[in-house]
Amino acid sequence: MTLTIGDLAPDFIAQSTDGEIRFHDWIEGSWCVFFSHPKDFTPVCTTELGAVARAMPEFARRGVKVIGLSVDSLDSHRRWRGDIEETQSVTLNYPLIADDELRIAKLYGMLPAAVAGVAGERTALDNQTARSVFIIGPDKKIKVTITYPMSTGRNFSELLRVIDSLQLTSAHQVATPADWSYGEDVIIVPAVSDDAAKEKFPDGWTAPRPYLRIVGQPA
Repeated sequence: MTLTIGDLAPDFIAQSTDGEIRFHDWIEGSWCVFFSHPKDFTPVCTTELGAVARAMPEFARRGVKVIGLSVDSLDSHRRWRGDIEETQSVTLNYPLIADDELRIAKLYGMLPAAVAGVAGERTALDNQTARSVFIIGPDKKIKVTITYPMSTGRNFSELLRVIDSLQLTSAHQVATPADWSYGEDVIIVPAVSDDAAKEKFPDGWTAPRPYLRIVGQPA
């Protein structure tokens, strides 16, 4: 199963460090970041889980729920949580899903459906493709999907920037240009005619090309 932008995020029921999760119910009309790990007690992932815990106020300010998954058991997750707290000086303040039977990793296409066995029989390298991020909208559809190698830690400031863009562009008929940051100019999308744009953006815009109409970020 390959999931792409616009697909409905598959629903599931699973155990987590915060108890049972019914995924679609848990989202409850919020934005969601769902990110995965190939194994517990892996060095890069340990730093990532700490980074997200520190960034939770920024996610919450944007109305975003965060949930992690690691291809290991709940007991292992609980032990790993202690390591994260000791080495990253932060408490894990969001749920981490147990996926020791590989069920959700397969459901989301992070592992091939034909893979056999359970987490205890597999190494992080066996599960190296379980390094994905899915940003899911309030409509439970996938808006962004990114997969990282095990050697490269994820940049969660970049994910926050992407969420800012997604939330802005879902509310207004604009797109964000390369290297955009919140508060900078945006682009009027081609689907908006010039006449309609005059109503939406009465202060006008600049257009170095007819298809490239640059306007201040809408409030």
